[in-house]
Amino acid sequence: MSTLTSVPIPRQSREITVAYLGELLKNAGFIDERQKAEVDKLDAQFRAHAKAKGRADEDASPFKALASMNLTDASGNSTRIDDFLLARLIAEDARLPFFKVDPLKLDVEMIEKKISRPFARKNRMVPVAVRDGKLVVAVVNPFDNQAIDSYRPMAKQEIELVVSAESDVMGVITEQYGFRSAVTKAERDLTKGAIDLSNLEQYVKLKSGSDIESSDQHIVNAVDYLLQHAYDSRASDIHIEPKRELALIRFRIDGVLHEIQRVPRLVNLAITSRLKTMCRMDIAEKRRPQDGRIKTEHEGKEIELRVSTLPTAFGEKMVMRIFDPDILIKSLSELGFYEDELKTFHDWIERPHGIILVTGPTGSGKTVTLYSALKVLASPEINITTIEDPIEMVYDDFNQTSVQNKIGITFASALRTILRQDPDIIMVGEIRDQETAQNAIQAALTGHLVFSTLHTNDSASSITRLIDLGIQPFLISSSVIGTMAQRLVRKICDDCKRNRPLTVEEAAMLNLQAPPGKRIIVKEGAGCIRCRNTGYFGRTGIFEILPVDNAIRDLIDHSEDFLKIKDMAIKRGMRTLRQSALRKLAEGITTFEEVVRVTGI
Repeated sequence: MSTLTSVPIPRQSREITVAYLGELLKNAGFIDERQKAEVDKLDAQFRAHAKAKGRADEDASPFKALASMNLTDASGNSTRIDDFLLARLIAEDARLPFFKVDPLKLDVEMIEKKISRPFARKNRMVPVAVRDGKLVVAVVNPFDNQAIDSYRPMAKQEIELVVSAESDVMGVITEQYGFRSAVTKAERDLTKGAIDLSNLEQYVKLKSGSDIESSDQHIVNAVDYLLQHAYDSRASDIHIEPKRELALIRFRIDGVLHEIQRVPRLVNLAITSRLKTMCRMDIAEKRRPQDGRIKTEHEGKEIELRVSTLPTAFGEKMVMRIFDPDILIKSLSELGFYEDELKTFHDWIERPHGIILVTGPTGSGKTVTLYSALKVLASPEINITTIEDPIEMVYDDFNQTSVQNKIGITFASALRTILRQDPDIIMVGEIRDQETAQNAIQAALTGHLVFSTLHTNDSASSITRLIDLGIQPFLISSSVIGTMAQRLVRKICDDCKRNRPLTVEEAAMLNLQAPPGKRIIVKEGAGCIRCRNTGYFGRTGIFEILPVDNAIRDLIDHSEDFLKIKDMAIKRGMRTLRQSALRKLAEGITTFEEVVRVTGI
């Protein structure tokens, strides 16, 4: 009779402790004796905490505990530890292969059949592949003989152990029994039910919106997991993009899109229907673009999503913009201003009247800056009214109006009406045409503080843009308080920050020169768990602030071009976007690549 299990390599059973991980790091030369002593202290604290809990704590992780330490050697250099490094060292010690999990290549049905979620989570193990008739099982602790021996008869086939990072294993367990499991079950049910989802109108006739919500539980679960994943990942947008045979789900994190999942076409159509139902769109209409909103809750706070659909060659593309109040409205000091910039901007917003212009392309953070400024000014004694297209996020302290061109509510018409509503402060979402520009300037001249945005490349260009829109130069010079251009650059992840020298070519691109015989040292992110191996975590603003003082007013009155205005502003101390970005680079906040990406070569 043939056996279904292989004879394991004899290994002494042991627990993965902080002290054991520290020993591996020391033997591999990553830490020294002094650092090892720090690790031993942490091990004692970790054990005392576990003992105080009085029960097994599945979330207690020696990997996380060790990764949270900022170890420095005698020369002051930091040693960054993550669980990928630790997993490789454990694999070497156990004489097993290290395995990097690729979630997109996993077989969901196989995982569900081969291991239960409670067992997988408790023992930190998950099957990841079938190779040469053997079941490849990724484990965090290859020395846990009791768990491994318990699993062998459950597997019902010969198993091959590999070592993976704890974050990979636990991520697979969470994801496979969450979103992807729901997607797989939904695909199976939809296929079995012979529902022709390629014809969505026929599907709608078979089930009403309430029927879809109540009966298609797997789709409901998949959507819930998707939104939860997006919130936990700090995503600003969710893209669901139909292709010929499947659909891509991508998250925009820190301004850059990342592919997260691929789902079957059948399931994508059902997910799209579910989301359209949630935001009260017409699920039978697939030929025209639609817009909607969803309000959800995450960790005790309300989060709004603005949803947009667009017909494409392979179906409806859906984009959901996530409006997290903690991200959309911040204190001004959190936006990335330097002290002198913050003082100037504070001086502007405390003026009784005039117009403040914020410029930059889409996605440069203009709305966050304006909302944050309005939050500073909001009080029971002040009437703040906004005109937006659309309203980004509902905020109780503002009176918010949405542009609706179909019924004649434009920026210009809404602004005329608002001036009869006794406002103190007005925010105009964007100055797009001559009428809106004239009304905004008139509001500033008649005793109101006006905030607005323009799509120009720099702060000086906004002046000439107003002139191009037909505004008389003397009106601009007497009403505009200042203009500010801004961009967002990604910040280097603090957990994996490291030094690197700029090449001669890179330094030349930024017009930087190092002293003879030396290199310019900057920072970059190596990639770790916290930053999803991107090297970046979060974003910060870079600003170009141009106050309209007497010298600038004189140039505006003489209709000088933006180059002369910019030159004068620089002479009077204005820091350009490139200079602001280079300062962030020198301070180790962002990278060379981000400076080039955001400000150009």
